[in-house]
Amino acid sequence: MENNDKAIRATGGCLCGAVRYEVRGSLRPVIACHCTQCRRTSGHFVAATATAPDNLVLVEKKGLSWYQSSSFARRGFCRTCGSSLFWERTEGASDCISIMTGTLDSPTGLETEMHIYVEDAGDYYKINDGLPQKTGHEHRVAMPK
Repeated sequence: MENNDKAIRATGGCLCGAVRYEVRGSLRPVIACHCTQCRRTSGHFVAATATAPDNLVLVEKKGLSWYQSSSFARRGFCRTCGSSLFWERTEGASDCISIMTGTLDSPTGLETEMHIYVEDAGDYYKINDGLPQKTGHEHRVAMPK
């Protein structure tokens, strides 16, 4: 999370400013995740982009905390305001760190590509935007080159 040599592609942060970041590289299209953990951490579902870990530069991190949310992943959030910011695989090699798209400063220039874990979607909404819908075990998301 410290590549300062590349041009800034995007900036973002939490609600209170105790966490600010820059992305210095490509961003993946947005994936909407409807898994139970994402719904519980966000209050609805998560819309996340991603970048290579070396492309994420933490400009302000005094509020950043990490929660090991499963045996294979952790979630970054602001301990001051509660904003959900990042998701990162901790088990095995990972080519990306997910960034909650709502924490990016506008304009993002991003588009949503698909919905995942649709079998866990809440019963109070419909996914009817015409984008591909995948179950948890059907999807494979790769970083753009």
